[in-house]
Amino acid sequence: MNESDVAKRLGSVPLFAQIEHHDLELVAARMKEVHFEPGRVIAKQGDSGVGFHFIVDGEAEVSGEGVPRHTIGAGGYFGEIGLIDGGVRSATVTAATELTTLALVSWDFQPLLDNPAFSKGLLMGLCRLVRDYRESAAGS
Repeated sequence: MNESDVAKRLGSVPLFAQIEHHDLELVAARMKEVHFEPGRVIAKQGDSGVGFHFIVDGEAEVSGEGVPRHTIGAGGYFGEIGLIDGGVRSATVTAATELTTLALVSWDFQPLLDNPAFSKGLLMGLCRLVRDYRESAAGS
C-alpha cells in the first residue's frame, strides 16, 4: 500500500479528518506495518499509550475491565489519543485473528506537530471527537 492510499485511509479517522491529504502523507510515511498472532495483547488497559494502530487486515477484540466490548476490523483503529498525550490506555486490545496494522509511535508523530496547518487540523479533529462524545452522552 503506497503512502497516498494510506493517507486516504487515515482521512477516515475522525482525529485526522481535518488534516490536508499532503500532510497525511507525512503521517503515512512514518507508519510501519506490524503483524500480530491471534491472542497477542497489543495494548493493555492502564498501560501508557505510545502508539496508534490502523487495522489493515484481521480483527482485534476490545475489552475493558476484562469484559469484551466490541471487535474492530479492517479500517478500524485504536490509540489515536495516546499518540498525542501518551496517557494510559482506556481498554485492552487483543488480536482475535492474524492481524496486520499500520503503526505509528508518538516519537515519530510529535515532530509533525511543529507544522501549524497540521496542528490546526488535528485540533479541529479533537474538537469533532469532543462534540461527538457530548452528543452521544446526551442521547444516552
